[in-house]
Amino acid sequence: MKAITRFLLLGFCLAQAAWADEASVKEAMSKKFPYQKLISVTKTPYFGLYEVVFEDQLFYTDDKMRYLFSGSVIDLKTMANLTEAREKQLYPIKFDSMPLQLAIKRVIGKGTRRVAVFSDPNCGYCKKLEHEMQGLTDVTIYYFPVTLLPGSEEMAQAIWCAPSRLQAWEDHMLQGVTPAAASCNTQALREIGALARKMNIYVTPTLVFEDGYTKAGWMETEPLEQQLAESSRK
Repeated sequence: MKAITRFLLLGFCLAQAAWADEASVKEAMSKKFPYQKLISVTKTPYFGLYEVVFEDQLFYTDDKMRYLFSGSVIDLKTMANLTEAREKQLYPIKFDSMPLQLAIKRVIGKGTRRVAVFSDPNCGYCKKLEHEMQGLTDVTIYYFPVTLLPGSEEMAQAIWCAPSRLQAWEDHMLQGVTPAAASCNTQALREIGALARKMNIYVTPTLVFEDGYTKAGWMETEPLEQQLAESSRK
């Protein structure tokens, strides 16, 4: 399945039926991809497309089953990413399955609520989020440094190799203090980068809450508190 995800559009000729229904699409997909676990096939209300849900990936196909599409469907009226919302329902992230031991950990108050933050040390909105999180109470934050921007790899290494990673992280993100260049074993940073790619995280900041809800982008303190409260109840 992973090989399929490399393409935005796959021109597989699946079947030559003039028109499809959910049953025929599911049968055709099962034959074309016999080694992949097919979860469901559902007719969507847009473009006559069918939603094809495999165990680890969502695709669309046309009503003639000639093409298989991988990508986002955007509602231009609301600008909502319909595919992203659906994927969050289908593939919720299991919070405790993430390698939390690799993260830079910060505990505020009792720390009973939890959130993971994938953050680039050179990302302006990540720094803005950091300031907003200063107003949080009773939360444990797991920072996963990712390096998407120019110069971020060197910055992440300097923070990671500092005597106190959390102090170096906060000094840099909140006060703009550049940590001294340093070298150490950064295998964990490479593992974090691989984790982000596996989770399709290419936007920073990205927050992952305890219930698996994922939010890409900066959040203000109040909605962040509300989401923490909601996620911790589930």
